[in-house]
Amino acid sequence: MSEPATGVMDAVLDPSETGERSEPAWGAVVSLALGVFGLVTAEFLPASLLTPLAQDLGITEGAAGQAVTATAVIGAIAAPTMAIVTKRLDRRLVMLALTVLLVLSNLVAAFASSLPVLLIARIMLGISLGGFWSMSAAMAMRLVPMRLMPRAMSIILTGVSVATVCAAPVGAYVGDIWGWRTAFMIAAVVGALALLVQVATIPKLPPAGTAGFRTLLEVMKRPMIRVALLVVLLVASGHFAGFTYVRPFLEKVPALDIETISLVLLAYGIGGFFGNFAGGFIAERSLKAAVSLAPLLIAFSALLLLVVGGSPVVAAIAVASWGFAFGAVPVGLQTWLVRAAPDQAESAGGLMVMTFQVAIALGAVFGGLLVDNTGVATAFAYCAAATLLAALAAFFLGPKPIDDPKA
Repeated sequence: MSEPATGVMDAVLDPSETGERSEPAWGAVVSLALGVFGLVTAEFLPASLLTPLAQDLGITEGAAGQAVTATAVIGAIAAPTMAIVTKRLDRRLVMLALTVLLVLSNLVAAFASSLPVLLIARIMLGISLGGFWSMSAAMAMRLVPMRLMPRAMSIILTGVSVATVCAAPVGAYVGDIWGWRTAFMIAAVVGALALLVQVATIPKLPPAGTAGFRTLLEVMKRPMIRVALLVVLLVASGHFAGFTYVRPFLEKVPALDIETISLVLLAYGIGGFFGNFAGGFIAERSLKAAVSLAPLLIAFSALLLLVVGGSPVVAAIAVASWGFAFGAVPVGLQTWLVRAAPDQAESAGGLMVMTFQVAIALGAVFGGLLVDNTGVATAFAYCAAATLLAALAAFFLGPKPIDDPKA
């Protein structure tokens, strides 16, 4: 199949090439949502269990925090290489293996007796996490017709939204009542349940396309892929440069107490949950609107905090709308990447995850430098500028309708 000038898919590939189905396999899509719920829950657990975990293992909280860093670093490496390493394997088997690795990582963490053992567990989780994110959109494309792709990604990403809202508070509660090891055991049970549903629902999916390091470079040469990755870099770096420091802002500017801040952050999580569905709804109707409106709303929310964030009500509304906007971001971006490279969807997904992880690190580091040297306001200003640029790039250079003859 020849590649359009823009890299946007203008025709549905033959099912023999992509495995696309005329009828959606919603059970398999839901099983992927359960898998991502288990992955994100496991990823967030150390943050809510850091103090008792560090005390039990006899290490500092800073050392225990490296468990989170290890997962992110390995995830960034695993994402672009997973499709290459497993290129000859049925994608069903690969997904089941990644979920098994999730279960094992939680079990190893639950029985860890030292920091090295804990880090091994988190490295295992990083492989599972990076591999899942690189393959999820490509699998969704083969489980449902392309026109239903945004809806499928919205369902899968619901697992992220629910885990974001529930993982930290539930993990902290369980850790306080029954101990931090019990929290990891429960996470292992969640992963095992996801595995059972996946075994029952995911059909055989023979490998499609060719994967290699040369393929990654070829995919990056496509104009739409480069624009999409630029938008990912701007949105993720801007978001994490600003939102990483939203708590100190809420403590100092509107001067909220801890209980109120907790409620505001809960509103952020709930906003993300509904934003995920809104992103899918909009993307089904206009992908350009989905990928441009979400970063635009993040920019507006950051500016709202900068200008009138001293008002507790305005600050709460701005943070909730920020969550809503960021919840809508992944649905549109992953759909965009898959449409831009339908013949190499796994490689495109891997590049997106790698770019996202790099942007997280760059955004957090750059935001920290801004906060330390010039205050929280400049981090929010950078967030607003970066996400506004992302919205403009997506609107003027972004995806065209599939049936557009110029696409």
